[in-house]
Amino acid sequence: MTNPVIVWLRRDLRLADQAAFHAAAQSGAPVIPVYVLDDEAPRHHRMGGASRWWLHHSLSRLDADLRAIGSRLVLRRGKAHEELAAIRREVGARTVHCLAHYEPWWRNAERAVAKHFQLVRHDGNYLAPPGTILSGAGTPYRIYTPFWRALSERLPPPLPVAAPAHLPAPANWPASDALEDWGLLPRAPDWAGGLRAMWSPGEGGARERLADFAEAAAVYEQRRNLPAQEGTSLLSPHLHFGEISPAAVWHAVAGAGGSVGTFLGELGWRDYAQNVILQFPDYATRSAKAEFDHMPWRTGPEAEADLAAWQQGRTGYPIVDAGMRQLWRTGWMHNRVRMLAASFLIKHLMIDWREGERWFWDTLVDADHGQNAVNWQWSAGSGVDANIFSRIMAPLSQSVKFDAAGYIRQWVPELAGLADGEIHDPVVRPRGYPRPIVDHGAGRARALAAMVQAKGEAASGGG
Repeated sequence: MTNPVIVWLRRDLRLADQAAFHAAAQSGAPVIPVYVLDDEAPRHHRMGGASRWWLHHSLSRLDADLRAIGSRLVLRRGKAHEELAAIRREVGARTVHCLAHYEPWWRNAERAVAKHFQLVRHDGNYLAPPGTILSGAGTPYRIYTPFWRALSERLPPPLPVAAPAHLPAPANWPASDALEDWGLLPRAPDWAGGLRAMWSPGEGGARERLADFAEAAAVYEQRRNLPAQEGTSLLSPHLHFGEISPAAVWHAVAGAGGSVGTFLGELGWRDYAQNVILQFPDYATRSAKAEFDHMPWRTGPEAEADLAAWQQGRTGYPIVDAGMRQLWRTGWMHNRVRMLAASFLIKHLMIDWREGERWFWDTLVDADHGQNAVNWQWSAGSGVDANIFSRIMAPLSQSVKFDAAGYIRQWVPELAGLADGEIHDPVVRPRGYPRPIVDHGAGRARALAAMVQAKGEAASGGG
């Protein structure tokens, strides 16, 4: 009898346009879909609480989808290569199909799995395989604009492939954990009410979200910076968990016209971020520019109190606080407000960008290793392609410019009764809402002085 083949799942939790499933189904062998919850390989980048909530529901829905085509999802917990090797001993599987992943811990895991199996890696999580977009000199790009120009020459991506109608089952299934036993959902307290209200994890939810966005994709540029209108796609967590392929997204919206090109460029940024971490595996923990190793980041009790105020949405800057509360409640934050919140932490508070990277990693449902690291280093000015540090975003004027009054009312209810002209920077603070924890002008001056100091020390070789 033909030995079964394994489909090893990670951030690719879909059936449609999933090359590993397609190849396994075409092989004619029985197929065993396996998800291994490996918390050891990522070390300090193990999934945060919001991602674990999403994962629970995504796995549940994928299992239901698999059962509808004659299969099921096998769940194991431990080191990926050890659990897959144990399944080999149970059922005799010798081949593993998977989509290629580029986080450093998954690359290590793939090498370990390849010692036990014939490992067949497929592409499909990006518009083009990371590492294949190269300059004329044959080197990877570090700057987004030429990367996007080169990637665009390879587009559109291939048309998405339909989900298999049936997956042949093995004669004997390997043992599987019960999803509920993994404890991915918050219990005491259950803080996920806002996530349940906003999100529908799974491949079906991804398709619905894409259909909604496709109707408005033509006006993406006009609406994406207005947090009160929510003109973004809201597809990022579905893309992160691989519930829909970027090729499927591309082909659904590329013909929308208008400003859809701006959105397609954001899909390209997702590819760019993976290419950066492929070049710099420690990008989430190490600044790319040497002068930032000399930056006098604030530490100690006062800085810790300011960090806590930022995390809790208690900075006294309404648009920053609205974003941080939206994040805590829903596991997501509007893209314009993400930039403001990041700039405020790094420059107004002079707190190390890595503190923000860690907080977003734990609280975002779309906590993607490449994008989280690249976006924080972009905001800090420390990245290979980054905003200039001296460009310090002014939360108050940005709040007015992007008409955030309604957004603030939604997430900072203490201010809901204020008029549009007052709500961005209330002169009289309602009871319970704090004064600004730092003056904008003073914070800006402190940040600029710190950058001068860091550059001076870097130039002199100071420790």
